Amino acid sequence: MALYAGFNTTAVHAGQEPDPLTGAVIPPIYQTSTFVQDGINVLRAGHEYSRGSNPTRNGFETQLAALEHGTAAFAFASGLAAEDALLRAVLRPGDHIVLGGDGYGGTNRLINGLLGPWGVANTAVDITDLAAVAAAVQPGNTAVLWVETPSNPLLGIADLAGWAKLAHAAGALLVVDNTFASPYLQRPLDLGADVVVHSTTKYIGGHSDVLGGAVVVADRSFRGRELAEAVGYQQFAGGAVAGPQDCYLAARGLKTLGLRMERHNSNAQALAEWLRDKPGVAEVLYPGLPEHPGHALAARQMSGFGGIVSLRFAGGAAAARAFAESTRLFALSVSLGGVESLICYCSEMTHASVRGTGLAVPVDLVRLSVGVEDLVDLQADLAHALERTRGFSSNGVMLHA
Repeated sequence: MALYAGFNTTAVHAGQEPDPLTGAVIPPIYQTSTFVQDGINVLRAGHEYSRGSNPTRNGFETQLAALEHGTAAFAFASGLAAEDALLRAVLRPGDHIVLGGDGYGGTNRLINGLLGPWGVANTAVDITDLAAVAAAVQPGNTAVLWVETPSNPLLGIADLAGWAKLAHAAGALLVVDNTFASPYLQRPLDLGADVVVHSTTKYIGGHSDVLGGAVVVADRSFRGRELAEAVGYQQFAGGAVAGPQDCYLAARGLKTLGLRMERHNSNAQALAEWLRDKPGVAEVLYPGLPEHPGHALAARQMSGFGGIVSLRFAGGAAAARAFAESTRLFALSVSLGGVESLICYCSEMTHASVRGTGLAVPVDLVRLSVGVEDLVDLQADLAHALERTRGFSSNGVMLHA
């Protein structure tokens, strides 16, 4: 794998060498299930069956590993498939996870709903409180510390070096969900993490046209086995691999990740600053704002603050719902990270699985995935939606003039 000094150069070229047969600048999509053998188990370039190896997937994995500064990357059919394979690779019944309490609802559902009955326990913690993280560790039982930063959707910032120190003191792995930041803004492996997971559906793909996930590992052994070997075995034996077309789209998205993230960042920063003084907006959650409690930490461990802005409304749930259903340019939808702007009422959409629990998302919160459109149009759309929230009291009652 070629090594380059710059992020964008690496993104364009790592694992994406021109086709040696034809000279095609873009490597072909190897849309095949199986490969001809030159003799019994005599494989051409190591390829036998696309579940085990496919040149399109391999190229994308090389590209992503280079950008995350990892030893190896593994592409899966979805972000949750990636998480499931990783956890099955490193956990055993009776193990314990320290789990960031503010994070993707699907991860919580996976760990509680699928791994819980398998005998894996977890303790949810405030990701910003290292003392709480330390107190949650169960010596001899805790195998994984899992954190998402910036978190979804409250945009909390975790001290990754601090989390890593606690994990390694306990003989556990630190797993970081880097989906919101992307490798352009944050490289958790450089800060001490052992594993990074991604929903490649989001900023990596970047165009809302691909479903995928990935695991990127550092050069480390765990329980006497190399992490890369353990995750690779799960990928092969479990079979939830990303297909060649999806890997092609994700690799294409990675090539422009740096360019897109610059625009996501600048638009989100400008909107966050513009929104914080607007009538009816009780709070703007964005780590790029100086008043954000994680601002200084985010500035140290990230190279930008990301494209997600969350809002809380003085008028409560009714105002938040009215706002979410009134935008025109921001499309009401789950997911995030595409070039187009999206809006989500997380309590009943992405985080419905934790409603009624201590991990429930505030009902007065709306999450914006800020796209790359022109700022003037984004502001006009939000201004229109804000007009629909006026007149709601704090208990959600519409007050008439």
